[in-house]
Amino acid sequence: MSRYELRFSGAGGQGLITAGIIMAKAASIYEGKQAVQSQSYGPEARGGAAKSEVIISEDAIDYPKVTKCDVLLAMTQQACDKYFPDIKAGGTILIDSDLVSSPPASDFRTIALPIINIAKSDVGRVITANMVALGAMVAITGVVSRENAEKAVLSSVPEAFIDINRKAFNLGYERAMDACPA
Repeated sequence: MSRYELRFSGAGGQGLITAGIIMAKAASIYEGKQAVQSQSYGPEARGGAAKSEVIISEDAIDYPKVTKCDVLLAMTQQACDKYFPDIKAGGTILIDSDLVSSPPASDFRTIALPIINIAKSDVGRVITANMVALGAMVAITGVVSRENAEKAVLSSVPEAFIDINRKAFNLGYERAMDACPA
């Protein structure tokens, strides 16, 4: 891996910026890799377009923006429509299957998981959908280890919410592993 590019995209309020920050933290602090995270969101605090980009590399990162995604997370149809052209040939898109229809056929792999439904039904808190998505991204990419990503999650959330975030992260990881076995 010389440079691995990830984009977490959806709507403001879905916790995508937090998920991106935690992914970069897992890579840089716990794995000793180079990582940079950037973010962008619409003028609305909640509901407007949002994205978090993470670049992870063994080498110095000379340009801190995603040019072609290795993996794109799309939590809304709008995000899918806007960003799927940025996926590199052979890349992957992870979509919330309840909110996003499959993108047009192209030269990438699509993984569909009911991310928000997992958070709501299996974890019991919709607000943990970002941790479900993060767990899935870690499983799909393999760019950081599950253990180090979990450490980053646990060091980033308030102590009162450690157990629920751990559960959400691990459910996302396991569901993604089931959806795309090696």
